[in-house]
Amino acid sequence: VQLQASGGGLAQAGDSLRLSCVASGRASGYFIMGWFRQAPGKEREFVAAVTWSESSYYAESVKGRFTISRDNAKNTVYLQMNSLKPEDTATYYCGSGSPALVGPPKDMNYWGKGTQVTVSS
Repeated sequence: VQLQASGGGLAQAGDSLRLSCVASGRASGYFIMGWFRQAPGKEREFVAAVTWSESSYYAESVKGRFTISRDNAKNTVYLQMNSLKPEDTATYYCGSGSPALVGPPKDMNYWGKGTQVTVSS
């Protein structure tokens, strides 16, 4: 499975950004797709994920501000980030996994390259 992420960039507090991630390869490898992020000096943390059947999961820190969605016909997952905060600044990683991953995933089977999101106050 290959994952290609895009989007991200610079934003001011309160702005919106959208991340996209396209998957290719064996479909079972992207039954669940989602985003993790890693800020400088911190561990990678879960942000949001969505399954093929569109069950979604969110970290508490982004609930009500971020929305994850997917287009199965395009093998693409989106992360709409609204009301951005400086603490959202991080490198965002798209990940995917098999149906064996249940609930909010603690990890993923496959990873794409990170995309930087920087939010200024």
